[in-house]
Parts: sequence; structure tokens; C-alpha cells
Amino acid sequence: MRIREATIDDIPAMHRVRVSVRENRLSSPDRLTPASYAQALADGCGWVSESDEGIAGFAFGNRDGNVWALFVNPEHEGQGHGSALHAVLVAWLEAHAARPIWLSTAAGTRAEAFYRARGWLEAGMTPSGEQRLHWPERRKDAAAGDRHPPAWATLGQCLSRPA
Repeated sequence: MRIREATIDDIPAMHRVRVSVRENRLSSPDRLTPASYAQALADGCGWVSESDEGIAGFAFGNRDGNVWALFVNPEHEGQGHGSALHAVLVAWLEAHAARPIWLSTAAGTRAEAFYRARGWLEAGMTPSGEQRLHWPERRKDAAAGDRHPPAWATLGQCLSRPA
């Protein structure tokens, strides 16, 4: 597995991953266009997780503190791609994003359980009925857990790019 910064050239593969998921499926896949991904790259930072077969997952964080996406192809679930992407994403959000750091996901899903297991806290419901979660502010001396990117990740300019 390898983590690297996402590029415009990765958009078709990221979209294939996005439409392959079993939960949090898009009700209208046509509404998510290449321009949507390009805008997410402009609004923050994104990463892809690669396996020998190509892109297995991707994640995006926005400078406004929102997790725009974190998805793994079902064929690669349980192999650490989601956890590695989460670690890179949270490290970037903590360093570069506005507070609070937040996301929304369908309630009662594996995605919600994934985030809660990594320390995300409940922050109510969105008007559309999704569960809103926020990343807790932590003291500098708190245990880091998976809050830091893996040493082997190739992070490109994302972590050093100013907000």
C-alpha cells in the first residue's frame, strides 16, 4: 500500500471507487462530476491509497474543516487503506483547517462506526438527516494514536501547503 497526494489525473479512478461502495451510495451519481473532484482539490487537499491493482481508496479534506470524502473500494476493505487515509487526512486537517473539524455520514453505517472507533464525537444531525461528527480538540501532549500520517506515506505538498 502507498499513500500519495491526489491529482487531477486520479479523478476517473477516484470516481470509480466512489460509485463502487456498498454504503453511503450516491442517489444521483451523475451529480458528482470531474469538476466536483477538481473543486475539492482546490478547496483543500486529497490523497489516494494505491495497491498493486491501482487506486484502492481516496480521501479529501477542506480548509473549512470538513471531511469531503473518505472511501475505499469494497475489494480492498479491511486491508488498512481507510485507516491510513484517515491518519493522513486528520494530520492535514489539524495542521491546516478551520475548527471545528467535522464530517457527516449516514447514521448507523459502518462508516459511522469507523469514525467513532477513531475518536470522532457526535455533534447532532444535519438538516438532511445525516449523523454529524466532529474531531475532538486534544492537548498537545495527548496520545496520538493514528492521528499522524504513516512514515511510509508520500505526502507531496499537501502537508506543507498553507491554508
